[in-house]
Amino acid sequence: MPKKIITFPETNLSAYNNAWYKPGAHAVKRLLWYVTNSLFFINPLNPSSGLKVALLRLFGASVGRGVRINPSVNIKYPWLLEIGDYSWIGEKVWIDNLAKVTLGNNCCLSQGAMLLTGNHNYKKPTFDLMVSPIVLEEGVWIGAKATVCPGVTCHSHAVLAVGSVATKDLEAFGIYQGNPAVKVKERKIGV
Repeated sequence: MPKKIITFPETNLSAYNNAWYKPGAHAVKRLLWYVTNSLFFINPLNPSSGLKVALLRLFGASVGRGVRINPSVNIKYPWLLEIGDYSWIGEKVWIDNLAKVTLGNNCCLSQGAMLLTGNHNYKKPTFDLMVSPIVLEEGVWIGAKATVCPGVTCHSHAVLAVGSVATKDLEAFGIYQGNPAVKVKERKIGV
């Protein structure tokens, strides 16, 4: 009896179509943001946090009081961004917000952290785009070079350690580490 050969469909990127995705702004506004982002945010020669906050608000972001934005930050779409009071965004942070990203009050995104709201469906030959919002509640700390994946909520005062990857929600006051991140202990503040 001859062996049965099982074949699987292959990826076909020529059939990729994300026409369903609407970034929430006209093409001209997106182009103006691209230029502004390149000149004032990604550019490491612009240290002025106040100017960056004003530009984010001008492009539709909701930004609270006392927000600090360091040089070399990349933000995809400011109109899909909400930042609470006294939050900090470190050098080389990438907020790839194809969907809404919400940072609560007193959040800290350390150097090189990435908030990633989009991904692709590897199960489909057309590699379809998938997007889902990210929420960082009050007091969350995302460590240097850590990544928060689409659809994740980091509950109040959770910590994602350096280089870790959050693929699922983080419990309040939990400290998470690894790839994928797992809870390693409780965060105790003022002890």
